Amino acid sequence: MTYTAAELLAEWVSASKVPEDARISAAKCALDLMTAAIAGHETPNAVAVRRIANATWGHGPAAMWFSGERSTAAGATFVNAACACSLDLDDGHRAASGHPGAAVIPGVLSLLGCPSLDGQRALAAIAIGYEIGVRISAARDLRSVPTVNSGLWSGQAVAAAVGWVRGLSRSQIAHAISIAGTTAPSQSATPYTRFRGNSVKEGIPWGAANGILAVDLAKQGFTGPIDILDSSERYDRARLLDGLGTSWLINSTYFKPYSCCRWIHAPIDALLTLLKENDIDPGVIVDIEVETFGRSLTLSNEVAPGTLEGAQYSLPFCLGVAATSGAPALLPLSNESLTDQRAIEIAGRVRMSVNPEFELMFPAAVPGRVRITTASGAFERTVLAPKGEPTNPMSWDDIGSKFQAIAAGRVDARVAAGIPSAIGALRRGDVAPLQSLLEARLFVSTNDASPVERLKIAH
Repeated sequence: MTYTAAELLAEWVSASKVPEDARISAAKCALDLMTAAIAGHETPNAVAVRRIANATWGHGPAAMWFSGERSTAAGATFVNAACACSLDLDDGHRAASGHPGAAVIPGVLSLLGCPSLDGQRALAAIAIGYEIGVRISAARDLRSVPTVNSGLWSGQAVAAAVGWVRGLSRSQIAHAISIAGTTAPSQSATPYTRFRGNSVKEGIPWGAANGILAVDLAKQGFTGPIDILDSSERYDRARLLDGLGTSWLINSTYFKPYSCCRWIHAPIDALLTLLKENDIDPGVIVDIEVETFGRSLTLSNEVAPGTLEGAQYSLPFCLGVAATSGAPALLPLSNESLTDQRAIEIAGRVRMSVNPEFELMFPAAVPGRVRITTASGAFERTVLAPKGEPTNPMSWDDIGSKFQAIAAGRVDARVAAGIPSAIGALRRGDVAPLQSLLEARLFVSTNDASPVERLKIAH
């Protein structure tokens, strides 16, 4: 009997034994995603999705993180994914050319409180979700697909992870993956829209919530096109299936030091290094030439974006902010930066072109070369692997510093100290500390009582 690729993936999911190194990587990813979610919590996108959550998804037991509110598993997953991806600070994977964490981690953690989910199983489920999602995305020809938006496959990652936690059969998991893939958001406007600075972005919240629904449906006998991954025109079967279980893709996740599209990070690193090493004042810059790969030129690249989403997808503007205000101004980008005339002026001096060598390196790499011209000369630097790539990694200390930079001034210092500890507790099997933090209302007005009073952190 010949099995479909979805059935073979489901068989592997059902029998998965996740090793310690993958669970450690999952914990690192979870801490990083808490950082992204805190950063995005008060953005207009996050506020909007919380406001409509109960009317749209209904009430339920799952926490809408840090708000003190609850919804169904699907509703909470949608809201928490929207918070986590709103500032483009969430993790990613080169093989997928996309972002697994903002979908998989909210999906898995929507089940906190279920008797079958302890900390070790939560981390294992996250690793399983990354594995399936990244493989499905990587099996496509990423050079030719109309868009690499993560919402197209993130629901399948969630379906695999949540299906495993909930004990679905191999057949049910295969159908959940098939349902999630078939009903994923189309992101149909992405290849041609001139308005990339919109709230939909990559469609990750829709994909993630859809993965939860797919599991619910499959458990009730609902079926999908089980051969969804078997089209040789769309998926490379070897990339999809070879090496399953021999190594874990979550171990090669990349992390972001800046809240903007990953394709912009190499030029930012190059620019900041040039400015520092050559003691260049931004005011003397005549122009900035950026060599990149073709996909970068499909971003909105507005010199003066009107929204944070537009800023995240603008290479010239991000370079302008980096030049005038330094790296901290990108962790995260703020509404105030949108009116920074110095940044806008520098952005107007940026010129972009495609480097044929860099074009061949994408999507396995996202390199960039920056040449700064001043009245006194030209300065050039090439970055092949921006900070956060597996070959230029962000350590646990780096992730911790990123968390502290985001948490400072946003949440109570005592609460902020509890979140890394709660992630550590997951590795020991204990979900209670993290569950208490996620269920608490951490963002309070100056007249409100201390959020610490509302926490039930287990000591």
